[in-house]
Amino acid sequence: MLGTAQILSYVAALGLAAAIPGPGMTALVARSVSGGAITGFTMLAGLILGDLIYLSIAVFGLAVIAHSYTSVFTLINWAASLYLCLLAWQFWRYKPQAISIDQKATKQELASAWLSGLTITLGNPKTIAFYLAILPLVISLDQVSMQIWGGMLVPLTLLVLLVVGSAFILAALKIRRFLASAKAQQVLFRTAGAIMLLAAFGMVAKTL
Repeated sequence: MLGTAQILSYVAALGLAAAIPGPGMTALVARSVSGGAITGFTMLAGLILGDLIYLSIAVFGLAVIAHSYTSVFTLINWAASLYLCLLAWQFWRYKPQAISIDQKATKQELASAWLSGLTITLGNPKTIAFYLAILPLVISLDQVSMQIWGGMLVPLTLLVLLVVGSAFILAALKIRRFLASAKAQQVLFRTAGAIMLLAAFGMVAKTL
């Protein structure tokens, strides 16, 4: 079992990493403003799933493989950076409309929000860096069993990311009326796109 110090270190490190605004949380705010609470929490579910995938990769030793075969890891970085560039372009080209506060999101919009959350996390350099580089410094992964992964790390990750993500969503909903105009949304989405583009450049820079 993990000791109290390890648990607290993991919660603090993950909470801090999640709270620092990056492509994921910026996109979450943008989606929450444009689509409301249900859309925001649907996207958050996709973001959390992406984190759990990287957590599993780190715990089950694939991180070692990634570091051993640097060419493969470099290819993954390039693919992720290109995808972030695509998302940045989509956010920049987004054609917002004035928000109807009481309008309900469609199933297609919810599915798109969930998939965006998942893919943004999988291509987020901050998430990759946390689980493949920082996590092993906080927890001795060679001591993590299937029971610890499923009984402690997964629930802790869910809880921390849900709390942090909910705070961002609620904050977005508080200012939603002020961002209801199409012009205000355009500024928000273009800001999110610019952050994603900078994150993509950061990933490329690490491979050079």
